[in-house]
Amino acid sequence: MANNRRQRALFAPMFDSNTTDRRGRPNFARYIFLDPDSQHFFVDWDKAAGVTAALLRAEAGREPHDRALRDLIGDLSTLSPEFRALWAAHDVRIRHDGVKKFRHPEVGPLELTYQGMQLPLSDRAVHGLTIYAAEPGTPSEDRFKLLTSLAVTQSPTTDDEPRRI
Repeated sequence: MANNRRQRALFAPMFDSNTTDRRGRPNFARYIFLDPDSQHFFVDWDKAAGVTAALLRAEAGREPHDRALRDLIGDLSTLSPEFRALWAAHDVRIRHDGVKKFRHPEVGPLELTYQGMQLPLSDRAVHGLTIYAAEPGTPSEDRFKLLTSLAVTQSPTTDDEPRRI
């Protein structure tokens, strides 16, 4: 996952989770299903978990030979009863937009709209880009601005040894 300081600040709990890979890269699905703290960070954890499983199911249908994706689904199926139940439902989600509510450890409650886009790089390679925004004039907008300010004034984080599952 590529990221910038603002995104890293928004998803700090995920970046700080022991579910990051050996290089310290986070993964939404690993965080949601394998880190109990995700249930506090995502206000509507059940919805976030359901959407994540349905998006993974869609991606597995598009890329059935993607070994990393198969390994991820296998890990989640083995380690998370919640993921197993959602995976067994066979829900598929292709659209990636809506509203997410967070309990952010630095700025408090945030309600952000998001829109995902697929950016084709070649005939087969696609990168996803998700844009988050707060409704103008809301407390979430003020908190998001504060988070942005904190993100640009803090030095980049460097972990000596990222934790992982």
